Amino acid sequence: MTGSSLVRVAAAQITPVLDRPGGTVEKVVDTIAEAGRQGVRMIVFPETFVPYYPYFSFIEPPVKSGPQHMRLYAEAVTAPGPAVDAVAAAARAAGTVVVLGINERDHGTVYNAQLIFDADGELLLKRRKLTPSFHERMVWGQGDGSGLKVVDTAVGRVGALACWEHYNPLARYALMSQHEEIHAAQFPGSMVGQVFADQMEVTIRHHALESGCFVVNATGWLTDAQIASITEDDRMRKVLRGGCCTAIVSPEGAHLVPPMWEGEGLLVADLDMALIIKRKRMLDSVGHYARPELLSLTVDDRPHPPVTRLSQVARSSPIATDLRSRSDDHDLEPRAVDQRAAVVRRTAG
Repeated sequence: MTGSSLVRVAAAQITPVLDRPGGTVEKVVDTIAEAGRQGVRMIVFPETFVPYYPYFSFIEPPVKSGPQHMRLYAEAVTAPGPAVDAVAAAARAAGTVVVLGINERDHGTVYNAQLIFDADGELLLKRRKLTPSFHERMVWGQGDGSGLKVVDTAVGRVGALACWEHYNPLARYALMSQHEEIHAAQFPGSMVGQVFADQMEVTIRHHALESGCFVVNATGWLTDAQIASITEDDRMRKVLRGGCCTAIVSPEGAHLVPPMWEGEGLLVADLDMALIIKRKRMLDSVGHYARPELLSLTVDDRPHPPVTRLSQVARSSPIATDLRSRSDDHDLEPRAVDQRAAVVRRTAG
């Protein structure tokens, strides 16, 4: 926990720049600088804010979405890469922890990724959304458990999940078990209407209560002109309104400031970190209120690349040791050992 009992944080409910590649990154950098001038020590941006959330996938059938999907590929960022470097520099200049949602392009696949930068600009975590939701599965690849991590930052232990990952109680518990103090939640916003906003509010307040941590939630915002640029169908334009609930919630499940339901702006609040222990004294879901002998969670936090080469596996790993032992027992040729190791690695992965 941080030395100071008060931490000023912000959640950004702002519009992306849809008509100019690189414009959203510039807006992120400017917003970080503004937050720094306000004494903010941590800021959270919306889900896949850079370059923008793929709203097209929610209102267009897949057969019509090809051109927009290709445009997203063209504007998606690499991590590491120039856009990440620019945000890191802004975080360092402002002395602010930054949680940013991006569309990350990794060769032929785009991922919904969350980046956590420390106040010195170091990229502490890049994680990918575990399971894209409904229409998003036509746009993004799947992440793995290697990103289910809470990281130590200048403001405390920070974890992050995107949108409907908050409806996966095991994913939330994986972060809770690492004693997150501030949880960064990110949603797209400007979708589905008030029902989406209401569900979002219930979800983030429940996580704050259950985990005994603060939740800083950021949702995006689209102007009428931006909505008109996304679709000419009046019926679909109605779908791209509402659904915003940028909020900052205490470990007791209370809003520290009134939520933002519409418009652009920075929501700012001071977190009293002492409230974490006040809450957990009564209910610590991963401590005195847990029953691990009855209920427990197993997390596979290994990366799962499509290919694992034996030459990249430490010779002292259990798999390599086991295979060498078998080769000694059965006089296997080294090439046969390497082939069997490859098979075991693929099976284990």
